[in-house]
Amino acid sequence: MPTEGEKILLDRNKKIIRASVIGIGANVLLAVFKAIIGLASNSIAIVMDAVNNISDAASSVITIVGTRLAGKEADKKHPFGYGRIEYLSAMVISVIVLYAGITAFVESVKKIIDPTVPDYKTVSLIIVAVAVVVKIVLGLYVKKVGTDTNSDSLVNSGTDALLDSIISASTIVAALIYLFFNISLEAWLGAIIALIIIKSGWEMLRSTLSQILGERVDPGIVVAIKSTIREFPEVSGAYDLILHNYGPDTYNGSVHIEIPDTLSAGEIDELTRKVVNKVYKEHGIILTGVGVYSINTKDEDVIADRDKISKIVLSNEHVLQMHGFYIDRQEKTIRFDAVISFEAEDRHKVFEKVCADVKEAYPDYSIQAALDMDFSEL
Repeated sequence: MPTEGEKILLDRNKKIIRASVIGIGANVLLAVFKAIIGLASNSIAIVMDAVNNISDAASSVITIVGTRLAGKEADKKHPFGYGRIEYLSAMVISVIVLYAGITAFVESVKKIIDPTVPDYKTVSLIIVAVAVVVKIVLGLYVKKVGTDTNSDSLVNSGTDALLDSIISASTIVAALIYLFFNISLEAWLGAIIALIIIKSGWEMLRSTLSQILGERVDPGIVVAIKSTIREFPEVSGAYDLILHNYGPDTYNGSVHIEIPDTLSAGEIDELTRKVVNKVYKEHGIILTGVGVYSINTKDEDVIADRDKISKIVLSNEHVLQMHGFYIDRQEKTIRFDAVISFEAEDRHKVFEKVCADVKEAYPDYSIQAALDMDFSEL
């Protein structure tokens, strides 16, 4: 019996595969018609457009294969699953689009050097016009499904389809210019189309590589998770939330929570389990670790010192936050974490100044501070 999470994943995969199958069918039909028209009318632009449709169909096939593989169960070799395969399939699609653009550009340049005269027919232009409408509808549909399912492969395919509709429309414009003014822009248009395809392919590839490298998590997700954790009355704050992406909408992570120093080990264990369960239930994210920062609650002087030190730390430019604060009167130590923005020119220099400022205010204490960062900096 599949879990609720598995049901959601299966439904997502079905939607992606259905949209991809529709894309394959539409692109193959369009490619066949355009190839026939292009060859019959001696139009390099229409032939290049047909080649682009074939690359789109291939992209949809790769999306299906990638989705199938990404849906495999986690195993001993890949305990976090195969979700990242979707990023690889999106990268392959980008390379195909890029290759199609380069090939089209080379062929267009050849036609510029050795031009041929096109021979347009009314039926040919009508079919291309219908193809424009089909591509617009297909592009909007595929992109919407991609956005709804958080599938980069489908979003890329949908964007590419909308771009194709513009390309197809431009071939009609070129044909009309030739028919009315007897000026052939075929080869030049083919080259422009090819450059647009190359640009689109490069942008897709760059975006996918950035995701594979590891981008920061959507700040909205971070805010929502921290808000959920702070709903527990024992939790004063949630910090150091780190989320690792193992495919679209698939995260594992860890967090630190700030709690009173009066809780027993048993109470802390119970609380952290509740935190893990609540975050998974409400956000579908697995917290593999919940660390603890203790807050002084028994000494009013310590609470006053916390406020004073917090003001000192936060008075420094680029310091976003102070947490994990604790004073040990017997050992004469002050410990805290200082979160310093990535925008600081030298984060270590800012941190050294923070420690120096606190040391100046509390010369008798040993400062045990840590330079921290916010992986989802807002």
